[in-house]
Amino acid sequence: MFQAVLAVWAVALALTQGIVWYTTHAFSFALLLVFLLLGGCLWGVLLLVFLLLGGCLWGVLFRYFQRQSALLEQAVQQIQSCLDGNPDARLDCDREGEFYRLFHSVNALAAVLSAHADNEQREKRFLKNTIADISHQLKTPLAALNIYNGLLQDEAVSPSEVKEFADLSEQELDRIETLVQNLLKITRLDAGSVVLEKKNENVAEMVQDIARQYHYRAEQEQKKLVLSGSEAVTLWCDRDWMQEAVDNLVKNALDHTKSGDTIQVEWNALPSMVQIKVRDNGSGIHPEDLYHIFKRFYRSRFSQDTQGIGLGLPLAKAVVEAHHGTIEVDSELGKGTTFTLNFPIPTKL
Repeated sequence: MFQAVLAVWAVALALTQGIVWYTTHAFSFALLLVFLLLGGCLWGVLLLVFLLLGGCLWGVLFRYFQRQSALLEQAVQQIQSCLDGNPDARLDCDREGEFYRLFHSVNALAAVLSAHADNEQREKRFLKNTIADISHQLKTPLAALNIYNGLLQDEAVSPSEVKEFADLSEQELDRIETLVQNLLKITRLDAGSVVLEKKNENVAEMVQDIARQYHYRAEQEQKKLVLSGSEAVTLWCDRDWMQEAVDNLVKNALDHTKSGDTIQVEWNALPSMVQIKVRDNGSGIHPEDLYHIFKRFYRSRFSQDTQGIGLGLPLAKAVVEAHHGTIEVDSELGKGTTFTLNFPIPTKL
């Protein structure tokens, strides 16, 4: 019986660690001494076994709560690290248990907050860059208007010069108006505040409306505007916004072609998409510019266009993407450019 008791106590010592181990160790020898004094009576054995089991349970519980406390301490440190700005701080949640379920939820919350913070930073940078771009774009027409106004105030200016300066001032005002309108349109698309009123629209009719708007300009500049495509092709879109996109591409083609050149707009229905192309045989786009032409306010150092504000192509791209379409450009310097718009047919998705 004495050997069995010693064996039980050895197991108890193996289950306890740290402070509990040493405390139970010292206490056990005192109990052994009591047992010897009792002369091995049955009540002494039962008392000793009861105390040994209680000591084991105490040690196990102490160790369990010690691990839980350490786990919570690590969690607090990670949360504090996250609050201090560390975006990669996360809690260990790879195991089973209530705490780990809680840690998983905390990690999910941290990921959402981090994503919101990233979006906010991007929006701040975008707003800062946009304001800087707008300020830069407004400087030129405002400076020109200031000069024309000063010249018009000169009493020595002849009536013909007054008319010339008035015409130039009107051009600059039109440029400012175009800048503001395009910025508002792009901003609305970016903010998601535009509700596209989509219907099945006849592509031929939309393109013909655009061609009528530029017919006089093309005639004055001795350029050909050619349309080609089936009268039966339809596109699921918002008519006004889609015309805005194609209109900007046609205007861009007119801006970068010379007398005698041709601008062609063609459309056709493929098995899985509707395709619209705006092609010209003008100056083309320099290879260095191909990857930047859809950036806002981008002005090529190779372009001869001095009136453009660099918003037409970004606006066209935003409208196309709002319709779940894609826009591609293919250009060869000195030979011309082709913009291709692809729109998936909803029933084919």
